[in-house]
Amino acid sequence: MTPSVPTAETPRVNKATVDTLLPELTALRRQIHQHPEIGFEEWQTARLIASTLTEWGIEVTTDIGGTGVVATLKGRYPGSGRLGLRADMDALYIHEQTGLPYASAHPGKMHACGHDGHVTMLLGAARYLSLHPDFAGTVHFIFQPAEEGLGGAPAMLNDGLLERFPCDALYGLHNKPGVPLGTFALRAGPMLCASDTWQVVFRGTGGHGGSGAHLSIDPTLPAAQFISALQTIVSRNVPAMESAVLSIGHIQAGDANAPNVIPDSVRIKGTGRSYSPAIRELLASRLETLAQHCAQGYGARAEVTYDYQYPVLVNDADATDRAIRAAHKVASVNPNMTPLLGAEDFAYMLEQRPGAFMMVGNGDTAALHTPHYDFNDDLIPVGVQYWAPLVYQELQSA
Repeated sequence: MTPSVPTAETPRVNKATVDTLLPELTALRRQIHQHPEIGFEEWQTARLIASTLTEWGIEVTTDIGGTGVVATLKGRYPGSGRLGLRADMDALYIHEQTGLPYASAHPGKMHACGHDGHVTMLLGAARYLSLHPDFAGTVHFIFQPAEEGLGGAPAMLNDGLLERFPCDALYGLHNKPGVPLGTFALRAGPMLCASDTWQVVFRGTGGHGGSGAHLSIDPTLPAAQFISALQTIVSRNVPAMESAVLSIGHIQAGDANAPNVIPDSVRIKGTGRSYSPAIRELLASRLETLAQHCAQGYGARAEVTYDYQYPVLVNDADATDRAIRAAHKVASVNPNMTPLLGAEDFAYMLEQRPGAFMMVGNGDTAALHTPHYDFNDDLIPVGVQYWAPLVYQELQSA
């Protein structure tokens, strides 16, 4: 006999069951933390995820978009609903300084953004739901590589992620230090900004810095003017009620061992952040114009590239409301979070399907992307208790 679908009330999460899972989940999290892998190199992490899920009797597909893993679980009730839950797997090029017994065993690489915890929370949800599959339809647990600037989300999408594992909606979750443990926050509409990288190379002729300065075309002069003038793009071209950032992160010219030589080129690289397509285009256009005019004023040349990278992360309004309802079953939720100037390549997935990205407090810990950061293991059950009710809530109709 086919079991009937519960419709009056979605199932509640059994916290006692979650508690029994915590020792294994904590050990998994710390194992992943101790063996960080950079984007598209997460082979060991992917194998651990796949073997763990297989041991739990959950269907697994590997090598999606490189090292990506997708686990698929069907509910005990009939239904056509399809839900995707995503966690990122990669680490960063940072030398860990936590002194923890499970600190990184690979110098110069570290889980400094909590992706080890994101993976663990999603694994915990998969395990819990495999034990209590009281839902209708299908849930796909998406373990994504290379979130940290390398484009793991588009890699999975280009490898047919949503064709091979159809999803009606997609949800993501990220920890946030400095926010009370387990407190959720999100907003409908734009929540995380577009993130771009730009480069300007000023080219001159160089020459002797002492006797031949007057014979050279010195590229450091337009570079200096450009650096000083760059912020006028935001202060004088971007409307005051809009948000944008242009920052310089790298300057290279000449040789430190030859201070008497005027270099023939100066390379400047930076980042651009924005929330709207119009402002994004404005930053690229004005940066090009400013660089060219600075170069022309000194008889130099400018080569400008503006690379559009992560798009704006936009939460669907209806999906945001549903995420809030599920999160409220666990803790308090701020539904009007101030947009952040960080970026997330989950934005690529949300361009393909409606969904919502949620932040959750990691407590009083070191900041993300710093050598002293560590994911708070007390957040693991919070993540499980958010993911499971979300699945129960979304997959309850035949």
